[in-house]
Parts: sequence; C-alpha cells; structure tokens
Amino acid sequence: MDALTDNFDLVLKGFLETLKLLLSSGLLALVLGTLIGVFRLSPVPILRGTAIAYVTIFRNTPLLVLILLTYYGLPQLGIDFGFFWNITLAMGVYTASFVTEAIRSGVNGIPLGQAEAARSIGMPFGMTMTQVLLPQAFRLVVPPLASVFIALTKNTSLAAGFGIAEATFRLKGLLNDHATERVSIFVGIAVGYIIIVELISLGAHLFERKYAVTR
Repeated sequence: MDALTDNFDLVLKGFLETLKLLLSSGLLALVLGTLIGVFRLSPVPILRGTAIAYVTIFRNTPLLVLILLTYYGLPQLGIDFGFFWNITLAMGVYTASFVTEAIRSGVNGIPLGQAEAARSIGMPFGMTMTQVLLPQAFRLVVPPLASVFIALTKNTSLAAGFGIAEATFRLKGLLNDHATERVSIFVGIAVGYIIIVELISLGAHLFERKYAVTR
C-alpha cells in the first residue's frame, strides 16, 4: 500500500481529471442527446432522418476511433480546442447517441393521450415536448441514463492513451514505478472507480425516491 499512500496526491489528481472528463463530456452528451432525441421524435422528416443517421453512425462507431478522429483529425482541419477538449468532444458526441435513445424510450413510455391533449389545446410540437413530455421522460429514464453515465465513467480510461493524466494514466505510472505492489495498486484504483459509479447510482436512486414521494 506504500505506493498508493506515498503517491496519494497523484492518484487524487488522476481521479479529479477523470471527474473533469466525466462531467464535461456527460454534460455535452446530455444536452446534445436531448436535442437529437427531440429531433428523433419530430414530425419533420428531415429532422427525424438527421437524428436516425446520427444515432446509427455514432452508436456503431468505436469510441477509440472517434477519439483518434478528434485528437488527430481536427487539428489537421485547423480546429483545435486543445487535447483535453478534443477528447471530451469525442466522448460527448458518442455518449449523446445513447442518451438520445434513452430519451426516446422515455417519451414513448408516456401515455399517448397526454401529447394529444396538448395538441388539442393548441400547443405546438416544441412546447408539447418541453412543457409536457420531456419533464416526464427524464423521470422515467433515470435508471438507463445512470447506466449510460456509468459506462462513460469507464470510457474515460481511454484518454490515458492520449496523455491525459486521469486515473488510468496514474495507474500505469504507478505500475511502472512499483511493479512489486501491482495488486494493491490495482485494488486502490479500482476502489476509486467503484466510488464514482456508486455515487452515480446513489444520485439516480435519490432522484427516483424524490420523484416517487412527490408524484
């Protein structure tokens, strides 16, 4: 355990970088995924087609390929947000495709009569979505969204291969410097990831409980 205790500041910085990646790409995924989800349910054919194409392309493209494209490809096109944000962009647009499908399933789980009632009083599609359907859909899809963000937590480890000093990057460094303590190092880093996952699960559980009480 000496390797972990003696380098606790580095491990902590690694997990803070992991959380930074998780929060920034997760926020992008949530906003973009919700927007694409609305497009997916839109009565406008071109918007539906765009959303279907987006989900089909990004759900079926390996995340590592997207990271390579943004990490190396964007600077070649003169678009460079910095290595961290290029990787964040890749993880965000990839995860957004899963958020889109979660939102779509949530909206489809709402009784059809609610959308029909909104239309009957003259509410346009945009207002029906934002005022009636989306608030209920988000409550319905808390568990699948939690699963999406748990998967994103694990996917942040891919950033280690591109020099981002997150938790997995620190793991590799500790293993190189303290090969005889590999078991304790693996366990310590794994516990850190488990804590993050459990916090996401706890947040989802508390949200569900609050909704169940106030419903």
